Amino acid sequence: MLLTTRGIVFRTIKYGETSVITDIFTEDKGLQTFICGSVRTAKSRMPYSLFQPMMVLEMVSYFKDDGSGGAMHRMKEARADQVWEKIPFDIRRGAVAMFMAEVCRKCIQENEEMPGLFDFLLDNLRWLDQTTHPIANLHLHFMCALSGHLGFQPESETTDDVVFFDLKEGVFVPVMPEYGYGMDELMSRQLMALFNIPLENSHEIPLSAVERRALLQKLLQFYQLHVPNFGELNTTTVLDSVFNA
Repeated sequence: MLLTTRGIVFRTIKYGETSVITDIFTEDKGLQTFICGSVRTAKSRMPYSLFQPMMVLEMVSYFKDDGSGGAMHRMKEARADQVWEKIPFDIRRGAVAMFMAEVCRKCIQENEEMPGLFDFLLDNLRWLDQTTHPIANLHLHFMCALSGHLGFQPESETTDDVVFFDLKEGVFVPVMPEYGYGMDELMSRQLMALFNIPLENSHEIPLSAVERRALLQKLLQFYQLHVPNFGELNTTTVLDSVFNA
């Protein structure tokens, strides 16, 4: 069958002399893998630049809808659905986009329609590309908000005496957890602020570079505890270098 849909590129690897294999989160069928032939040639109708992480495509593919979830589909046509003005040319915005793509690729495994998550990712990319506000907190806010779509976001409306975050249980608690998966009071309150603030105001949370780095490490640990096989990320080093150079 022919599938016409929008998709967000998560990962692309070179295949053969001129082709690529790419993981794309589609609006209609969730996460799928496509082979795109002859895109690494000068005269290709689907240039290689289309398949960079977090590009948003309007695409037509030959789709094998056999329900197995492991099929590789062949791309027929693709063009940019969104043309980013700043992400490809701003090293900081590009680093955040690469980080978002890697987190998503590790978390999203389902090959089914998830329109709410698709819209969430698109909104975050548009804000990343267009905002004139500082973006140093965006990757932290993204991880907090994404956890809600993945089903393990903690309840963040708490009383004043609930001031520690339990990473393993995913809840704010009144006493520091004793088994090594807790966050201290200051960091827990910063995390609670990130969970509660809208994306458009995330830059208003005052965080130093040291605090931002520490929060990221705790959020990564939070994901490792709640997402099977989440593992380590490659893009955190890039983020650290561009924001703390």
